[in-house]
Amino acid sequence: MARPADGGLAEVADGVFWLRMPLPFSLDHINLWVLDGGDHWVVVDTGVNSPVVADHWRALLAGPLAGRPVGRILVTHYHPDHIGLAGWLARKTGAPLLLTRGEFMLARVLTLDVAPEVPAEVTAFYRRAGWSAEEVARMEAAGWGRFARGVARLPTGYTRLRDGDVLAIGGRRWEVVVGSGHSPEHACLWCAQDGLLLSGDQVLPRITSNVSVYPTEPEADPLGEWLSSIARLRRLPEGTLVLPAHNEPFFGLHARLDQLASDHQDKLDRLAAFLAVPRTVVDCFPTLFGRPIAADELQMATGEALAHLAWLTRRGRARAEAGGDGAVRFRAGDIVAAAPGAAAAS
Repeated sequence: MARPADGGLAEVADGVFWLRMPLPFSLDHINLWVLDGGDHWVVVDTGVNSPVVADHWRALLAGPLAGRPVGRILVTHYHPDHIGLAGWLARKTGAPLLLTRGEFMLARVLTLDVAPEVPAEVTAFYRRAGWSAEEVARMEAAGWGRFARGVARLPTGYTRLRDGDVLAIGGRRWEVVVGSGHSPEHACLWCAQDGLLLSGDQVLPRITSNVSVYPTEPEADPLGEWLSSIARLRRLPEGTLVLPAHNEPFFGLHARLDQLASDHQDKLDRLAAFLAVPRTVVDCFPTLFGRPIAADELQMATGEALAHLAWLTRRGRARAEAGGDGAVRFRAGDIVAAAPGAAAAS
C-alpha cells in the first residue's frame, strides 16, 4: 500500500482516506484519517500545532476536501501530534470536537499548565529517579509548559465519546473501543462490517506505544492498564485491517498484540533479574532499552522505566527503598515470577 506524500490523501478503503502529516520529532510523521460521511467529512486526529501542518490543512480544505464541510473532528487521545490542531481546525470549519472525557480534560489542564519555573514536585520526581544535578538543571532551564506549545487553543466544549458508542459515518457504523495506558481514555474506531480498525497509538505495527509514569500521577500503573487494553483488543478478528497513527496500515492484529505482550513480559523478566541488587530508575535504562539514551529522550525513558518498575512493584516482584542521596532504588521482591500470561491479563 503506497503511502501518501505529506499533506496528501490516499484511499485505503471505500471512503477511508489516509493522510500523513510531518512531525518535528525523531518520529517524523503521523497518520491522520479522513472519512467520507456522505454530505460531510469526518477528520480523525489533526497533527501537531505547527505552521507547516496548518498550511497542509489549508491546501486540503481548498483542494481535495473542498465542496463538502468538515462535519466532525474526532481525536483519539490528548497527545500533541493528535490533538495539536484540533482547536484551530474546529474554529476554521465550525465542526464539533469529539473525544473521551479523560482525554479532553487532561488536554485542557495541560494547555493551561504553563509557568516560568518547573514545579518543585516535578524536580523531586526526577531526582528520585536518579537524575544528575546537570540533568535536572537542563530540565529547569527549558521552563514549564512544553505541552501547550504544541497544542492550539482548545474549544471550551466538546462532544463526549464513551466505550461502546456507535458512530454512523457515511454507510458505516464505527464502534468506539477505549483503551488506556498510553493515555487515560484512548479511543479507537472499529468497523465490524468492513473489518477496519483506526487504532491511533494503541496498536502500532513496528514501534511500541510509549507507556509512562508521569509526575502528574506518580503512583500509576499504566503498563498494567495497557496490557489489559491490548488483551481486550483480541476480541476483534485477526483479519482486521489496522490503520495506525504511525508506520503503515497492516493485517495480523492478533500476532502483533501477542508480540507486544511478549516483548513487555521479556522486559519485565529481565528487569526483575537485574534488581538482584538495588537500582535507580536511571540504572535500569541499559537493561530495558539496550542503547544509550540521548538528552532529549531522558524524560520519556524515565517514564517508561518507571512504568515497568511500577508493574513489578504492584505485583510483589520488586520493592522501592529510599536512599540517603534522595534517589529511590528498586530491588527484587518476594514474588520471583508472575504466573504464565499474567503480563497480558493483569
